[in-house]
Order: sequence, then C-alpha cells, then structure tokens
Amino acid sequence: MDATKKKIREILSVRLNLSTAVEKIDDDAPLFGPGSVGLDSIDALELVLGIQKEFGVAIEDRALAVKVLVSIDTIAEYLTSRSAGSPEAAGGRNG
Repeated sequence: MDATKKKIREILSVRLNLSTAVEKIDDDAPLFGPGSVGLDSIDALELVLGIQKEFGVAIEDRALAVKVLVSIDTIAEYLTSRSAGSPEAAGGRNG
C-alpha cells in the first residue's frame, strides 16, 4: 500500500500543484472541507482524472467520490479494493 500512497501523493503534488508540502500531509488528514488540506471541486476533478490515468480506476459517481476522496488513506483503500477485484470493479477498462 505504501507504493499506492506514494503515487497518490505524486498526483496531489504534480496535478494539483499544492502549496503544502505533500510529504507533510498525514495519510488520514482530510483533503476537503473545514480543517482540511483545502482542496476544492476543481482539485477533486483533477484528482479523479489523475487516479484514472495512473491506476486505470474510474470514479464516475459523485456519491462515490465523496466517500473515496476523503484522505490519502481512503483513496489508497479504494484503489487496493478495486485492484483486488474484477475488471468491472476497476472501471471496466481493458488495457
């Protein structure tokens, strides 16, 4: 899972150009909302696109995104559960 979290941090750093040093963000720190890292809806879209490009996992449902994009931990858990599942669970993408 450490490799997955590292990749998630890379996405946060490169795609979102965060002012906060990404390595200083706790794995369980909230990414959105009060007391969070301070990401907004545009950041959420970039994060979803980065996850899809890097991991081949689509997050197409807003309700799912709200559950998954809570923290680095929740994103990593979702990606791990998808990679352990069927191709349909990984967004139905081939290749």
